[in-house]
Order: sequence, then C-alpha cells, then structure tokens
Amino acid sequence: MTITSELAGLQSTLEGYARDFGLDFYEVRFQMLDYDILNQVASYDGFPTRYPHWRFGMEYERLSKSFAYGLHRIYEMVINTNPCYAYLLTSNLLVDQKLVMVHVFGHADFFKNNLWFAHTNRKMLDEMANHATRVRRHIERYGIDRVEDFIDACLSLDNLIDIHAAGIRRRPEIVEENNHQRTVYKMPAKGYMDPFINPPDFIADQIRRMELDEEQRHHFPEEPERDVLLFLLENAPLENWQHDVLDIVREESYYFAPQRQSKIMNEGWASFIHTRLMTEKVLEPSELIDYADHHSGTVAVHPGRLNPYKIGLELFRDIEDRWNRGAFGSEYEDCDDMRARREWNQQLGLGRQKVFEVRKVYNDVGFIDEFLTEEFARQYKLFTFDYNDSTNQYEISGREFEEIKRRLLFQLTNFGQPIIEVVDGNYENRGELYLVHRYEGVDLDIPYAQGTLRNLYQLWKRPVHIETVAENKVRMLFSFGPDGDSRKKLN
Repeated sequence: MTITSELAGLQSTLEGYARDFGLDFYEVRFQMLDYDILNQVASYDGFPTRYPHWRFGMEYERLSKSFAYGLHRIYEMVINTNPCYAYLLTSNLLVDQKLVMVHVFGHADFFKNNLWFAHTNRKMLDEMANHATRVRRHIERYGIDRVEDFIDACLSLDNLIDIHAAGIRRRPEIVEENNHQRTVYKMPAKGYMDPFINPPDFIADQIRRMELDEEQRHHFPEEPERDVLLFLLENAPLENWQHDVLDIVREESYYFAPQRQSKIMNEGWASFIHTRLMTEKVLEPSELIDYADHHSGTVAVHPGRLNPYKIGLELFRDIEDRWNRGAFGSEYEDCDDMRARREWNQQLGLGRQKVFEVRKVYNDVGFIDEFLTEEFARQYKLFTFDYNDSTNQYEISGREFEEIKRRLLFQLTNFGQPIIEVVDGNYENRGELYLVHRYEGVDLDIPYAQGTLRNLYQLWKRPVHIETVAENKVRMLFSFGPDGDSRKKLN
C-alpha cells in the first residue's frame, strides 16, 4: 500500500536534505508492506513478480522462519529501476522509517551514478513481469516439470557470465567473407608450361593450407569465451522455448551482477549518507537512543564474518578524513614517522568531493585495492584466519596487512567464484564442449562441478569436459556424457 500522508510529508523533507547534501537520484516511490508481504517480495529479490520456480518458495520459507525465530528483520528493500521503488515495513518505528528513507536515497544515488550500473536495464520491473509471462506460456505448452527442470539446469550455470563484458570487448570484429568457395590459385601459363610454373607440390601445398583453414573453421571459439551462457545461446542445440528461458536467466544474471560487484560500496555509501543526515539534520533528541541501537545492530561486527555495511561505511569515513587532511600522495606515503602521519593536516577540505568521486568510479575490488590502508587494517583490528584441524575450529593465523588485503580481494574477485572459460566447442572434432578453470590457488568443489557438468550436458546434448587443477596440484579433466561422470589425469 502507499505510504501515509505523514510519511509522504517526511519523505519530501528528507529528500530535500539528501539533495542538499549532493545526492542525485531518480524519483523514489515508497510502498508500505507488512512483514509477510515483505518476505514474499524479498524472496523475489525485491520484485513483485517473477517467473514461477520452486527456489522462490524455498527462499520465502527461509525468510519467514528466520523472522519468526527473531534471527533477522528486513527494515527496507530498494531496487535499481527508474523510478526507484523501495519498501518500508509497516511495523517500523518512526525513527526507523526516517533512517530507512535516507538510507534508500543513498542507494538510489549509487544506482544512478556508479559506472558499474550504467548499462543496467532501468525498466527491469516491467522486464521481470515480461519474463514471468513468457515462462508461464512455456509451462502451459510443455508442462511445469519439464520447464522447471530446465530452469534448474540454467540456474546452476547463471554465474558463468563475463561480469566485465559491459566495459571490455573480448571478441574480435567479425569480417564477413564474400566468397566461401575457395579455389586453388595457379599462375597463368600455357598448357605445355603449366607443370613447370605450377608444379604438383605447389598445388598440394595450397590444398593442405585450404584443408587446415577449413579445419580451423570447425574449431570455435577463436578465443576463450568467458560468457559461457552466451556461447550456449549461440551454439547449443536448444529448442526455441529453451533458448528463451536461457536468455531470461542470462539477462537477469547480468542485471544483478553490478549489485554483487559493489555490495560493500553500495551498503557503505548508503550507511555513510544515513549516518551523516540522521545525526546532522533529522534526529529528534528523543529518537537518539533508538537510532543508535538500530544503527549499531546494522554495522555490528560478528566473528568470522565480513559486514559490508561496517567496512564500507568506515572506509568512506576514512577517505573523507584523509582527503580533508591531505593525508595522501607521495609526500604522505614517504613519511615514515607514525606520529607525523597521525597528526598530518594540510586542511585541504577535499573529503566531500573525493567520496562522491569514489562512489562514481569504483566497484568493491577497486575500492578495497585502492583505499584499504595498513593504518585502517590496524585501527579496525583486521586479521586472517584458518581452520585448525587439531582443534576443529577457526583461529587467527596472522595480522600481516598484505595477506589481509590479498585474501579480501580474492573473496571479491569474480564474486569469489571460479573463472570458467569455453576453449573448444568441437573438442577432438566430435562436437564436445571443453571448458577450462583458470586456477588461482583454490580447487573446484568437485561434487558441485560434477553436478554442473551434468546440467551443462543437458543443454549441450553431447559430452562436456572441464580442465582444472585438483588432487595435490595435478591437472585433471572431469567429464560427463551418456555414461555418466568420469575423470582422468592430464600430462
């Protein structure tokens, strides 16, 4: 339902504060939902309509039980569209509604201005409804079991996209050949001179070259293809309805990719905005305790977990402070006097400008790589931890800054998931699919990989293979075909 007149007036006031602070966002439309409806919407990733599939029901059950047991509470949800839609929980206190609204304005500003969201479909609300209609038509024609089984297979592959496709051209320009009928080239000569000017070995060499070129035509792709779903759409022997379903899964995966790439920054920016506006403009004295209680719960640090709200918020605060003081650049970096670095203050006042620049340009990987400093890691007591087999528990393994940063970046690169590429769609000239795992020091989850190959076989219809490094750093080839799973060591 729509918000009350009181909240509508409050929204106008809070939006004015947000725009005065420098935020720029599309129109925000708030709706109020009770906890049950909000859990339903949350199970659909914030959209009121999605295609029918059992996973949404499972997610709703999980959220409902978690709420009932007091393990979580969804205060708000916001989706990246134009206009931007956001949901408020009806049972929130007024101070919570204020906090949520300014937090949403921070998200809306991030969605509109961050470069990693520039290519996203701002009309995705309508597109999701369109996807639901198309899938329901397929279900009516082919049956729910068949369609749902195929969706299961597609969803197991939905991370096999190229998250940098919007900014990197990986494929060469396609040049159409006007003449596909190739003939052997011969030097012009009279009949009696032809054997001397065009000797048999010259003709045979040309024929061999033509055969080699033709063989290479059957080897595709020309370069490793990271967008596996696109390769399947272009080359897999899919029925029309299957092609449509896979296209829907791929489109939605690309829509959600920037949100996964910028979780720390997005939540950090929204938290940075709401803390500043709430404490400087919005809070009444009587609301301070409730605000502090709920905000502290949002940014709380739990052992063994990375809270994106907390680390994002504190990094934005640190950037603003450093650029206000001029604590950056070669002169600052070359200073090895720790007391001088702590007291460094050139009063440049560039903090506000810098944080807005950062929220525009970076995603989480660049954000952490560029702005996570050793002083920050020391101040917030960051550390690495490993599992101790003898004690059967996780323990702190070190506090070295470079290792902390390396592990954090590793978790964020490609969402912490393996990088898989198609290298041959006609393996051994049998039409089989050959993929390669770009090994970065962490083995594949073998049972999961075998299950994924099984689903990939369902789409490709011929044996599929993946090369990886496993079992004591040995190159392995895992396969799935008509006879089931198999594996072998590679030289």
